[in-house]
This record gives sequence, structure tokens and C-alpha cells, in this order.
Amino acid sequence: MKANFIKLLPVVLVLALSSLPLQADDMRQMQIETRQAKEALIRKAEAEKAAADRAAAESRRRILADRTSLEKAISDLEAANKVLKKEMDTLSDQHEGLDIKETGLTEKLAQTDSMINELVGVIRVNAKDLDALISQNLQTALAKHAGSFLEPIALESRFPGMDDVRAMADAWLDQIDASGEVTLGKGSITDRGGREIDADILLIGPFTAAYRTGGETGFCNYAPAGGRLYALSRLPSGRLQKQITQYMAGQSDAVPVDISRGGALRQLTHELRLWEQVPKGGPIVWPILLILAVGLAIIAERILFLVRQRFDTGSLMHTIDTLGADGNWQACQQACDRHIHIPVARVLKAGVLCCDMLREEMENALQEGILKEIPSMERFLSTLGMLAAIAPLLGLLGTVTGMIDTFHVITLHGTGDPRLMSGGISEALVTTMLGLSVAIPLMLAQTLLNRTVDNRIGEMEEKAVALVNIVHKNRRPS
Repeated sequence: MKANFIKLLPVVLVLALSSLPLQADDMRQMQIETRQAKEALIRKAEAEKAAADRAAAESRRRILADRTSLEKAISDLEAANKVLKKEMDTLSDQHEGLDIKETGLTEKLAQTDSMINELVGVIRVNAKDLDALISQNLQTALAKHAGSFLEPIALESRFPGMDDVRAMADAWLDQIDASGEVTLGKGSITDRGGREIDADILLIGPFTAAYRTGGETGFCNYAPAGGRLYALSRLPSGRLQKQITQYMAGQSDAVPVDISRGGALRQLTHELRLWEQVPKGGPIVWPILLILAVGLAIIAERILFLVRQRFDTGSLMHTIDTLGADGNWQACQQACDRHIHIPVARVLKAGVLCCDMLREEMENALQEGILKEIPSMERFLSTLGMLAAIAPLLGLLGTVTGMIDTFHVITLHGTGDPRLMSGGISEALVTTMLGLSVAIPLMLAQTLLNRTVDNRIGEMEEKAVALVNIVHKNRRPS
């Protein structure tokens, strides 16, 4: 309808224009032309309408034909859909069954994978441990390293097979056998000066290595990285060197062994002796060492004095008793003069010179002689006691100064690096140790010297009383 309206639109316009007042001739001509145009348009519209009707009929015919074919296709598709639905149901049942089987197989596979991974992990750990054991074994210093196949397994660059497992078992058995072997042979080592020399090498299982050259005997440590033995920087004691030498020469069945595989030997190397620790104590150690020197000098002087004053007073008293029985006091005096450097002899001489006096006067004379001898015998003993008391106090002073230095370092640098605090702590501990090390022997020496002097004084008093008794027993009435 819209198309027909568009086609009739010119006719309407012509008719509208024909209504305008024009000249009569023009109007008639225009009406004729308009009528002719209208008729032409009507004929054209009727022809187009007939063509449209024919096209519509053809379209209806085609639509009906297409509908029949579509209905047939739909019926065919519905039949095929039913068949496919049945097949899909069948496949769904099969899929569910396969899912169940897949779940079971997945669980079994996961269990198997976990077991295999665990087994492989154990094998890799054992391969790593075995490789470290072989590389650190002292016996490999003289033999070729046979565990090269272990590194790829330990580093997970190769999956271990049964051949590798058998080889690892054989290697473990070899290491067990090697742990009980004692090997003596020649080889090259790095000496204490860093030079490579040839030496006789003793390997005791995987624990201890010793060497012997023309000039020295000592222990070795093993460097797995370089596969070489190197001598410890410090030689063992003479007793240990003698035992090693005798064992290597076949003269002894006993030899020292470090069961920690070098740990104890390294500790021996880094162990500081007393004189190596002294400089770490700071300036306080020097007064302590001075006290030690003075104390040792006093002890040596007192020991020498007491040794020189040793004497068998029993024989002198027997001589005096024998001569006093005869009243020969002059001979008694001469017997004392022969040992005049002995304090007991000097005291006895003072008593013999007063043999004619009364008992009380003679006892006073002997007591006076004893008192004269006591100062020389007790000389420096009080000084020794004072030094023994001062030494630990100086050690305590060093402890305080060392802790002050430590806290000062903590204030400036914190506690992040313990090495910064080690100086003050070392000073504190070394001075305390040194002070006690000096005070203890000085106090012990003073006690022993005092005991010896007291015994000597007691001996003089005893002999003085014995002399008084001898004199008054053998005195003849005037």
C-alpha cells in the first residue's frame, strides 16, 4: 500500500496544481495531459498490482512447499534426536563408569607416585650422605674417589635406577669396611709452613690421620674440597708424638685416635695457652704479673733460706747431753760454734753460756735467743700474704674495667656484632683468671712456709727446754 501511495503521489500533485487559476488553454491542455498521465499511472499501477499478486502467489506456493519440506526435516531431526539421545544416555553411563575407573586409577597412581617419590627421596638423601661420607673419609686421601655416580643422583639431575641402588649398597659396605682399616703409606701433605712435602701417612679408619717426616711427627686434617691432607699448625705433646712414632714403627699397639673426626684436634689447635691469653687482659695484667714475680722471688728466697737452715738437731743435743754429763760446758759451747749458722745452734749456745744462772734466768736467756731468731725466719712472709690478697683484687678491678669497656661498645654499636664486645669480655675474664691463678699458689706457699717456720720455732723451744733440763740435771752443787 505504501508503494502504491508513492506511485499515485505525482497524480495527486498534478491534480492539485490543476486547480490553480491558469489561462484557459493552458488549463485544458494541462487537464488533457493530466488525464493521460492519470490513465497511464492507473494502468501502470494495475500492472504492478497484477505482478505483485503473481509474486505473492508464487511466494505462498514456495512457502507452502518449504513448509512441507521443513516439517519433514523437523520430523527427521526429531527422529535423529531421539536416536542421539539414546546414544548420549548410553555414552553418559559409559562416561560415569569411566569416571569411576579414572578416580580409582588416579588414587592408585597418586599412592604409587607418593611411594615412588618417597623412595626416590630416601635414595637421594642417602646418596647425598654417602657422597659426603666418601668425600670426607680420610681413606680417600690415598685412594681414588669412587662415588662420582652419586652426585647426579643427589642433585636430582638423574633418576636413580636399580643399578644405582646396588652401587650405593656396595659403596656403603665399602665405607663400613674402610671405617675399620688402618693404612700406613707414603704420600704428599701440606706442612705447617704451607709447603707440599712427602711424608709417612698413618690413616686410622675415617677418624684420625697422622704424619711423620724426618723432623717432626704430628696430626693431619683432611680437606674434602681439595682432597689433600694438611698438617695442624700446632704439634701435639711429646708424649703423643712418641706414641705415634712407636705405632708407625711397629713398636706399640696403642695410638691416640680422635673419634670426632678432627673436631678435637681443631680445638687443640685453637686452644690458647696461658701466656697467649695474658696480653688480652689489658693493662691490669702487668701489675698482677709483677706481684707474681715478686711473690716467686720471696718464695724462692724463703725456700733457699729454710733449706740452708736444715740440721739434725738430735745429734747436737746428744753431744750436749754427753758433754754436759761430764760438766764440760766449754766443749758444749764449741760444739754449738761448729754449727753457728744454724738458728737452733745459736739458741743452744746462748743457753750454754748461761748454764751457771738460775733456771728462770736461763729460760729467759733462751727465750731471748729464740725471739732474736724469729724475725729472720718470718721475714717476707707477711709481704707474701699481702701480695696473695692483692692479686685477686687486681683481677676484680680488671673485671670491672673490662665490663665498662663492653658496655661502652654496646652503647656505641649495639649488640649486633659480638666480636666488638669480645675485647672487653676477654679483658674481664683474663684478669680474673690471672688474679686467682697468682693468688692461689701464693697463698698456698705462704701457708706452707708459715707451717715450716712454726715447726722450726717449736723445735727451738723444745731444744731450749731440753737444754735447761740437761743443765740443771747435770749441775754440780757449788
